[in-house]
Amino acid sequence: MPPSRTSYVCLPCRASYKQPYDRERDNRVCPRCAGALVHVGSAFAPPKRRDTDAWRTLSVLLNAGVRFHKSCCGGPGYRPRTLSEVKERMAYAERTGEPFAKSLLRYELPQ
Repeated sequence: MPPSRTSYVCLPCRASYKQPYDRERDNRVCPRCAGALVHVGSAFAPPKRRDTDAWRTLSVLLNAGVRFHKSCCGGPGYRPRTLSEVKERMAYAERTGEPFAKSLLRYELPQ
């Protein structure tokens, strides 16, 4: 059976690469800019390279520690897709004291 493949992202290049997952080799290098690749998970679907707002949203998610790993029931669950959704969740986290990464994963914000 071939090794499972997972997604790695280079944020400056706005590029995604599928590569075999190897626990021992975690320092991946971007083939375009030689920068570090970020492991995002196997359930990741990259935005188009021209969609700067989607890549900015993705950058916020990745810097907060949110990844796109599959769960037992399918996909990774809810992830915000727009900057306005991210801003709403940031304001909620600041208002309630909830960790930022946890508030980013909320499908709906409580009133």
